[in-house]
Amino acid sequence: MARGLVKRVLLASPRGYCAGVERAVETVERALDLYGAPVYVRKQIVHNAHVVRELEERGAIFVEDESEAPAGATLVLSAHGVAPAVYTRAAERGLTTIDATCPLVTKVHAQARRYAAEGCRIVLIGHAGHEEVVGTTGEAPESTFLVQSVEEAEKLELTADGPIAYITQTTLSVDETAEIVEVLRRRFPDIRAPQREDICYATSNRQWAVKEMLGEIDLLLVIGSRNSSNSKRLVEVGRAGGVPSHLIDDESDIDERWLADVETVGLTSGASAPERLVRRVCAWFRSHGAGAVTPFASVYEDVVFRLPVELRRRETPAA
Repeated sequence: MARGLVKRVLLASPRGYCAGVERAVETVERALDLYGAPVYVRKQIVHNAHVVRELEERGAIFVEDESEAPAGATLVLSAHGVAPAVYTRAAERGLTTIDATCPLVTKVHAQARRYAAEGCRIVLIGHAGHEEVVGTTGEAPESTFLVQSVEEAEKLELTADGPIAYITQTTLSVDETAEIVEVLRRRFPDIRAPQREDICYATSNRQWAVKEMLGEIDLLLVIGSRNSSNSKRLVEVGRAGGVPSHLIDDESDIDERWLADVETVGLTSGASAPERLVRRVCAWFRSHGAGAVTPFASVYEDVVFRLPVELRRRETPAA
């Protein structure tokens, strides 16, 4: 990198941790304080390699399946939610289960159950294999049809002999999801929709913040891990707006070839990336001759979710 070529770094706002991620990470930390190590966590508590590694250093053990936790152990369920069968199997093993599912994901699960109880076929807009989609599908597996793209929405075959409803994964591209919904509404005019959209406030806000800054930047860097859906959507938003965009875990992923002829870099972070990673990337640019590092806008999110009830019970003082 030619020293001094990048003149400024603009910080998107909002960025980084959302209320659901804050709650999930604090859930594991509090469980370690209350129960002691080890505390088992089903899947990654949130999709960020740095967060997972730091919790492992404190005594969390991440497992792919509840069967990997010893009988009677403490098991935290990740922010992405699980199918009902997971709770059943955990109970059979005598696990002390603490549910860190994001409340906005829980809302989508409740919608799936309600639609299924009303006899609806459920179109789930989301990405196959994502933990949130697996968990939501598990609420009504016989009634749920996954759609991942406009093309799949065009090809979806559902008869007109009963009600149809749609729900969505919470971490999707707002624009792409709107296109899929438009196709579904054209093909199934009576399709039922959630009272409020399922894409969470944090996902929408971070995509909006990136769109707002695209006219001011030559390059967009998104801090987030490769398995973070909402982080990858931010990269897609940047590229859709004609700005070269890259996903990085931290400053070590920056390829200096990206910076050729770049004067202004836009920087944001996915909803599961801690702010300390943003500070590290900013420090990297300063050490490489960048000038000002300034906020592009200042938007404050005041959403807060209470900790899981299992932990709140432990905090209740004795009478």
